[in-house]
Amino acid sequence: MDGQNDSLASEFVLQGLSSSWETKIFLILIFSLLYLGIILGNLFIVFLVIADSHLHSPMYFLLSNLSLIDVGLSTTTIPKMISDLSNEYKVISFQGCMTQICYIHIMVGAEMVLLTAMAFDRHTAICKPLHYLNIMSPKRCVLFVVTGWVTGLIHAMSQFAFVINLPFCGPNKVDNSFYCDFPKIIRLACTDRAKYEFIVTTNSGFMTMGTFILLILSYVFILITVWKRSSGDLSKAFVTLSAHITVVFLFFTPCMVLYVSPSPPPSLDKNLFIVDFAITPALNPVIYTLRNKDIRVAIKRLFKKRSYSKFC
Repeated sequence: MDGQNDSLASEFVLQGLSSSWETKIFLILIFSLLYLGIILGNLFIVFLVIADSHLHSPMYFLLSNLSLIDVGLSTTTIPKMISDLSNEYKVISFQGCMTQICYIHIMVGAEMVLLTAMAFDRHTAICKPLHYLNIMSPKRCVLFVVTGWVTGLIHAMSQFAFVINLPFCGPNKVDNSFYCDFPKIIRLACTDRAKYEFIVTTNSGFMTMGTFILLILSYVFILITVWKRSSGDLSKAFVTLSAHITVVFLFFTPCMVLYVSPSPPPSLDKNLFIVDFAITPALNPVIYTLRNKDIRVAIKRLFKKRSYSKFC
C-alpha cells in the first residue's frame, strides 16, 4: 500500500450509529456487554471442547473453529465501533479501512465454508451413522477448516485487487456506516463505478446465495432421509438440526439482504450488520449450549470437577 498515488484518500470518515450523547452512552454499554459476551462465550466453547475428552469429535472440532471465527469477526468491527461512539470525529485510515475490509471478508468466507462443513457433518451422522468416523476423519475435518480460510482469502483478495488501485479524489465520508466494506468504499471512487460494483456484488452475492442454497438442500435431503426411515417422525432430526439451522439463518439473512438486494435502506444496512457482527456471535454459544445436550453435560462435568478439586 505504500505505492498509493496522490489521488488516494489518506483516511475515511465514518458516520457512526448516533449523534445523541445519551444514545451513545447506551450503545457503548450495550456493545461492550455484547463484545464481552462474545469473547467469553465463544472462548469458553473452545476451552470446553479442548478440556473435555467427550467432546473430541468432528462436530465439536468444527464448532470450536466456528467460535474462533466469531471472535475474530466481531473483533474487526466492535472495538472500533465502541471507540467511535465516544469520539466526535470518526475516522479510519486508508490502510486501516482496507485491512478491516479484508479481515471481514476472509472470516465471512471461512464461516460460510465452515457452516457448510457442519451441515455435511450432520448429514453424515444422521444418514450414514455407521461410516461417520471414517468419513469425518480428523484429516478431513482439518481440510474443511483449511479450505474455509483459503476460500475466504481468495474471496477477499479477488475483490481487494479491484478496489486497492481505485482513485479516491473526492468525498471521503462513508455514509450511513460504522465500518468499511467494498460496496461503500467503491461509491467514493472518482471513476466509473458500475463495473466494480457489479464485480463485488456478483462475487459476494453468488457466494452467499450459493452457500445458503446448498445448506437448505442439505437440510431437505436429511429430513427426507429421516422421514423415510422413521415413518414420518422428524422430531429427532429437528432437534439435532435446530441449533445449526438457527445459526445459519441468523448469519445468512443479513448477508443476503445486503449483498443480493440492489440497494437496501441505510437504516436496514446498519442494523443487519450489527446482527452479523454483534448479535449472532453473542447468540451462537447460547444457542449451542441450550440446544445441545452434550455441551450441557460437559459444562456440568466441568463444574463438578472444580467443586471436587476445591474440597480436595
